Amino acid sequence: MKTSSSENFEKGSLWKQILLFSLPLVATNVLQILFNMSDIAVVGKFGGPNSLGSVGSTTTLVTLFTGFLIGLGNGVNALLAKFIGQKNQQSIHDTIHVSFVLSIIMGLILTFIAELTIPWFLSILGTQEVFFEGATNYLRIYMLGMPALAIFNYGNAVFSAMGNTRRPLIFLLCSGIINVALNLFFVIVCKLDVMGVALASIISQYISALLIVVSIMRFKGEYKLTFAHLKLNKSIGLQVLKLGIPAGFQNSIFAIANLFIQSGVNSLPKIMVDGNSAAANADALIYDVMAAFYIGCSTFMAQNYGAKNKNRMMKSYLVSLTYSFGIGATMGLLLLAFGRQFLSLFTNSSEVIDAGMKRIMIMGFSYGFGALMDNSIAGSRGLGKTIVPTIIVIMGSCVFRIIWIYTIFAHFKTIPSLYLLYIFSWTITGIAEFVYFISVYKKAIKEIEAPVNN
Repeated sequence: MKTSSSENFEKGSLWKQILLFSLPLVATNVLQILFNMSDIAVVGKFGGPNSLGSVGSTTTLVTLFTGFLIGLGNGVNALLAKFIGQKNQQSIHDTIHVSFVLSIIMGLILTFIAELTIPWFLSILGTQEVFFEGATNYLRIYMLGMPALAIFNYGNAVFSAMGNTRRPLIFLLCSGIINVALNLFFVIVCKLDVMGVALASIISQYISALLIVVSIMRFKGEYKLTFAHLKLNKSIGLQVLKLGIPAGFQNSIFAIANLFIQSGVNSLPKIMVDGNSAAANADALIYDVMAAFYIGCSTFMAQNYGAKNKNRMMKSYLVSLTYSFGIGATMGLLLLAFGRQFLSLFTNSSEVIDAGMKRIMIMGFSYGFGALMDNSIAGSRGLGKTIVPTIIVIMGSCVFRIIWIYTIFAHFKTIPSLYLLYIFSWTITGIAEFVYFISVYKKAIKEIEAPVNN
């Protein structure tokens, strides 16, 4: 790619633009999830008797670390989109280079932390003894890919801010095919079991990171990444961290709350743990399809905010909300209808499928409830606000879920009583996030309308 041109989101049909912008992100997210699912599917079909539960029991912990990097990328996206809207070439150049350095640093830090804390986290989760060794071996290798994942999310954020969501899809497709092929080779031929799928994952992650960096280095003008220009500009760095760190914590907070949920699952019989591990793959698939439109919301609002185009700011929010809610509700209903077929991708056991359906029967009705919360967070991020949304998430999703686990679930000790907490926590947090977004939006409009003092 040798062009550095960016898409103009300041005019035209928002329904069409947001859809065309988000669809490649949907495909990217779906492919990423499908390739991750291949890890579980391959060990479930061809690995040892405890391999499915071993890899599945790490899902929440993986999300804890990867979610932070995704949030950091969202911060880069929002800031860069704002500068593009302002047509601030110097700030675009600085953001490209500073964000690259910060992404590598964050990736290395997370790898270091993960390698030190894996056994402790698995113990906190209450991981059953039969799964503990396999889960540890998987995570030890998988977490070595954090720097690569950080770089890919950085590159994806840059492309998205420019309006080009197709290029990262191509890179992911290439690396994902390699991931699946290596999964089969390492597990079936080399007999490496869970360590094999982890090794396949990090190899494919570094390939996708290399592809996206090389592509950005071929840009022209202020968008071009040049190693000689790498630096830590204090002003830009602080702005990236101000948006990215809270966004990362938002994602990690969900994962922390889910650690308690996973500990509740791990307290149930082994068959329920296996069934939950298989069914949990639907969460990532549906959520990440919806998340593509949240990125669209943040990007479109940031560009139009930077361009002071107030008429398209709220409409961007509403269009994105409509798309994400509709998709969440529709995919949830499809999961209810075809849940058994979905679960059969990960296991041959009818007992595991029956156990997984208990989770799906609740979650299938839940996904749409998360749209108001996440879209409002994205809208606030597009307007440069992330700290208060993070606090709201802590109270509404983390604290509330922990209380639910130690009260409602502790009393009933069933899968339905555990997963009903999603509907309630998403609804409560969504209302609070929406109220805050409206207040931020009104202040942004006043700022745009304020007369400029010469």
